[in-house]
Amino acid sequence: MREKTVEQKLVQAVRAKGGVCWKFVSPSTVGVPDRVVILPGGHIGFVEVKAPGEKPRPVQTVRIEQLRGLGAVCLVLDDISEVEAVCDAIQGA
Repeated sequence: MREKTVEQKLVQAVRAKGGVCWKFVSPSTVGVPDRVVILPGGHIGFVEVKAPGEKPRPVQTVRIEQLRGLGAVCLVLDDISEVEAVCDAIQGA
């Protein structure tokens, strides 16, 4: 399974919950998470999507920890079976 497949499942799940799952690109900052998830009720989180078994690159890990240090929900998703858990974690934030 490819990263794109995992990412598509995340987008579908977020839309089904009435949210948006925008591609996150920051031209001046490397390593930002792939997606910004915004769910009803103002619940916002960042998701780094990986192919199954893949891990974030060191610069991505730095960005993930930076966002978490600022109090943001920032998760890594590499398995479609975890899509609902990721959405639930963001919804609970």
